[in-house]
Formats: sequence, structure tokens, C-alpha cells
Amino acid sequence: MNAQTEMNCLAFRRAKLADPQRLAEAARAHEATCATCHAFGQRIDAQEARVLRVLEVPVPEGLDERILLAVQGRPAMPWRAWAMAASIVLTFGVGLAVWQGHGSYDAPRYAIEHVMHEPESFTTARLADPDQFRTVMAHFGGELTQSLGHVRYMKLCPGPEGAGWHVVLDTDKGMVSLFLIPGDKVRKPETGTMQGYRALAEPAGKGYVAIVAENDAAVAAMAAAMRDNIKWKI
Repeated sequence: MNAQTEMNCLAFRRAKLADPQRLAEAARAHEATCATCHAFGQRIDAQEARVLRVLEVPVPEGLDERILLAVQGRPAMPWRAWAMAASIVLTFGVGLAVWQGHGSYDAPRYAIEHVMHEPESFTTARLADPDQFRTVMAHFGGELTQSLGHVRYMKLCPGPEGAGWHVVLDTDKGMVSLFLIPGDKVRKPETGTMQGYRALAEPAGKGYVAIVAENDAAVAAMAAAMRDNIKWKI
């Protein structure tokens, strides 16, 4: 199978996110014939330009701590605060595009789309701190009594009603993406499938949680682990 036939929407988005300005010929050919990926590419290019402009502006003293206090309601170590500030700046462009522009709200589908738009979450170690995860979970309204798996990635992303968390955990069933999304968009359990991913969204804490994995067993195992190991206070 050659590079042209291997190229699809997911492969294109991975390539575009990895190196936006240096795409292979197969990726450029796909972009030229796929309206959705062409629009995605334009959003990434616009985001790159915005990030460059942001990086040229000095960050006001104390901005990182204020962001972290607003999100988590408690102080943190400076290096974590800076990581949080960078997370908000760098995720805003792509994340907001995922959650907007739909006439109806389909939480499982949106969670899967977010995973597809953020393939680096499976290969990058980011804020991989179990204590930080406990803090995030506590702010969302849940007391974590036992580990849900090895935390390998956490990122703050814009959601439909405010910033939410995208967390990736290694479990004995494989890697699982867990979203903690504020708001009241989900009032009962909802499931969905898309592009080989399975998702479950259900009310919890200050909003809802969405679990995304490549098989039903991993989704079910994480849902059971959360029921057994999180005490929801809201």
C-alpha cells in the first residue's frame, strides 16, 4: 500500500499537527480534495500565527497563578502554573473548533472528535502527575480513592460551557481518554461510536465525564473503575 492510499483524514490531521508547514505530498493531495481537512488545515495555520503573536507579548506577572486559581480554586507550584497557562494558550484554537458549529449536542461524538484532533495525547507525556490529577478531580467534584490507571497526559481544553480536562491513562485494557467537562449538557448516559472509537458520556461532578477508547471493554472497565473509586460530592 503506497503513501497516497494510506492517507486519510486522521492521518492528515496527525501530519498537520506534527509539522504544520512541512506536509508530505500525499497529505497535501488529500487536503486539496477533502473540504473538511482543508478547513482544518486553515485553522491550524491561523492558530500557528496566533501563537507566534502571543509569544511575542510579555506575560503579566502573576497571570499563571491567577489562571490556575480560577481553574482549580487553589494555589500550586510555579512550574505547574506556567504549564497550565501554556496549555490554555496552545489548545484554544483547535479545541474550540471541535466543540462549536454543531446544531445539536452529541457528547460521545464530540469526545471522539476531540481525541482525533489531538493524536499527540497518545504519544506525549504531559502533566503526568497523579497528585495533580487528584487535584483536578477534586475541583471537578470527585474524591479519588484509588488509582484509575497511570496518568500520562493532561491538558485543559475549551468545552461547550467552559474549560474542561482531557486526561489519558494507561490501563490494563489499553489507553483510555477521559474528559471532565463542566455544564449540564449531559443528563443521562449516552454512548457512541466513530472511526473505530467507542465513547460513553454520563453526568458526574460539576458536569459530565466522557470515556473514549478503541474497544468496548476498555470503556466499560474505566466506567466501572470510576464508579468504584470516585466519591462524587456534587
